[in-house]
Amino acid sequence: MSIESAKAYLERIKTDQNFRKECSGKSSPEDRMKFVKESGFDFSREDIKHVKSELSDEELESLGGGHNDGSTHTGF
Repeated sequence: MSIESAKAYLERIKTDQNFRKECSGKSSPEDRMKFVKESGFDFSREDIKHVKSELSDEELESLGGGHNDGSTHTGF
C-alpha cells in the first residue's frame, strides 16, 4: 500500500502546482514528510526512492526537474 501511496503522491506533485509549491517550500525533508502525511499520503523515503527509480528521465522531469539520481522537487 505504501508504494501505491508514493505513486499517488508523485502523480499529485506532477499535476497540482499549488501542492508542489507548498511541498517544495518546506525547509527540511522532515517538514516535507509531515506535510505529505497530513495531506493523506503514507509512504516511507525508501518507498518514494523505489518508485522514482522506476521512472524515466522524462517522467522525472515532469515532476518539476531532476534526474534519475533522485534530485527532483519531491524532496526525498
